Amino acid sequence: MTDYVRGKVTELTPTRVVVETGGIGYAMEISLQTYSALEHKDEATVYVHSQVNPRDGSQVDYGFAGKDERALFQLITGVSGMGAASARLVLSSMSGDEFRKAVLSEDTGRINAIKGIGPKTAQRLILELKDKIAKGDDVPSGEIFKVVDNQAVEEATQALVMLGFAKSAITKAIRKFTAEHPDAKVEQIIKAALQLL
Repeated sequence: MTDYVRGKVTELTPTRVVVETGGIGYAMEISLQTYSALEHKDEATVYVHSQVNPRDGSQVDYGFAGKDERALFQLITGVSGMGAASARLVLSSMSGDEFRKAVLSEDTGRINAIKGIGPKTAQRLILELKDKIAKGDDVPSGEIFKVVDNQAVEEATQALVMLGFAKSAITKAIRKFTAEHPDAKVEQIIKAALQLL
């Protein structure tokens, strides 16, 4: 599974990017948000989400300028009735922060204003995502803990996920510990989080 592609931007349209690395061009579908971020770049790192079409087995790769947008895309596609095309429309219509704000404030009108999102779908998005967004499930751990050592937090989070703990609970426990111990090492973070989980 490809996590990201770093290389030369050889083709860029508002809906598609091709990044060449090692003589291979990786084509990915993108949102307008990612298009704006990549517009004036000759080289870029694009984070990948691959999706297989259950009908014909074909694979489509979606590209994102940042992990934050990819995490939000994955959260939106996890909502019943929301496919990749709808999630891309959401992320093309508003920024991640605007979407989070609309969900947390239960602004159905703002979400309903997105083309293809009806009132019922807007309500479903709010209902299914409000708690997850409030807990920070849509933000990669490295984004949440910018004040501390990202690498240590990332590794500790991955280790705890592998142990079977829920990401929301891990995030809460690590946030609590690192607020008081910003210079903590991976082992210290894991041990402290295990006591809090």
